[in-house]
Amino acid sequence: MADNVVLVRHGETEWSRDGRHTGRTDLPLTAVGRRQATALAGPLAGWHFSLVLSSPLQRALETCRLAGFETTAQVRLELMEWDYGRYEGLTSRQIAEQSPGWSLWRDGGPGGETPADVGRRVDRVISEVRQAGGDVLIFAHGHVLRVLTARWLGEPPDGGRHYALQTATLSVLGYEHQDPVISRWNLPPPS
Repeated sequence: MADNVVLVRHGETEWSRDGRHTGRTDLPLTAVGRRQATALAGPLAGWHFSLVLSSPLQRALETCRLAGFETTAQVRLELMEWDYGRYEGLTSRQIAEQSPGWSLWRDGGPGGETPADVGRRVDRVISEVRQAGGDVLIFAHGHVLRVLTARWLGEPPDGGRHYALQTATLSVLGYEHQDPVISRWNLPPPS
């Protein structure tokens, strides 16, 4: 059983900075995002990870590399960001103009994934993580990590709507008396 699961959302990209839904579009980090990712190396240096996983998208892999874990990371397709379908690249405001009342957490991405689809993906990651001994480190994306957190806690995938997650932040999942818990959430790297 994993002791702690440290979640890292990738550093800033142009689209995350602008509030655009960035699912499968493979964007690099901005200069700010690269500085954020490099700053994560310090807080992560005190840990020993028995397993390091990353999304295959370059913003997660670049964050992983700059934080110092490129050589130990294993790529998992299940950690790719939510497929937003036709809403890829749009802001929430643009989506609301097209589809008033739309909610990613209820409706999913038209032509993309539903919350249940993403939940099934992260359940496979959670199963692997729970079999690892020691601490685990995961580099991925905002929405997929929010769904992973909900599923870790035994909630339905749409429970992720309650866990806001900024770029280049650290969060820690663990256990308290055998119960899955959030130990720390949405911590920014040191400036």
